[in-house]
Amino acid sequence: MQTDNSDFTLTSNDSQRQLLLIPRSQRQSFFIQFSILTLLGWVVGGIASIALEKTIVERIPPSIFQQHLTWYSLGKSFSSDLIFALIFGADQAIVVRQYVSGWLWLLATSFGWLIANSVSTAWISYISAIAASSNLISPNQTVILGILSTFLYILSGIWLGFCQFLVLRRYTKDAWWWTFLPSVSFFFISISIWLLTKVQDFIPEANQTQILYLSGQGLTAVILGVVPAIGLCRLKKSRHTNGISSSS
Repeated sequence: MQTDNSDFTLTSNDSQRQLLLIPRSQRQSFFIQFSILTLLGWVVGGIASIALEKTIVERIPPSIFQQHLTWYSLGKSFSSDLIFALIFGADQAIVVRQYVSGWLWLLATSFGWLIANSVSTAWISYISAIAASSNLISPNQTVILGILSTFLYILSGIWLGFCQFLVLRRYTKDAWWWTFLPSVSFFFISISIWLLTKVQDFIPEANQTQILYLSGQGLTAVILGVVPAIGLCRLKKSRHTNGISSSS
């Protein structure tokens, strides 16, 4: 009887392991690959978006964007954001496609990032405009507006999480919490940027701006890779999921 119970326990544990989206034996390699590819996507996407924006500025005659300044600014911003989102999503999809549809992850991540970035930018610009238009804002009100901007930035991550959740729900169960996971990433990013501002006095003034920018970008990329990687390792497959076809 003891042997039978032991066999049943082993079978139950094996069954639970097989229900994980990322098998335990693959977790370490997946975590490293996903984090590195996310970092690479952030860097390459950023460089590509800056290069595209510079090309647009150089190729379009000044007379055109002077006459249509608003449309020009929107078009330039959307083009650079789009190329960044596509590269960022594609790099993550290279790793994720072993477990979910790579194409769907690419589309969800790109579209979700565009929405989240647009929403947060719009809110922050609106709050900044309010602060700039009033000369009677007290220091306490300035702090409140700063906290509000940060909160809205964190909250915008829900759009990215929801778009990715629409893909994950096809392959996993009880993945509703993923909708809020990017907001967790944005929260840690905000904390990291805030901590950087507290140590800026210890950085040589000659290179302070460059070091703070590169440090902020690096921390952002690492967090955007590490937090979702941990989340993906926690997800469990739906019982009806048989696997991902090689064409994904």
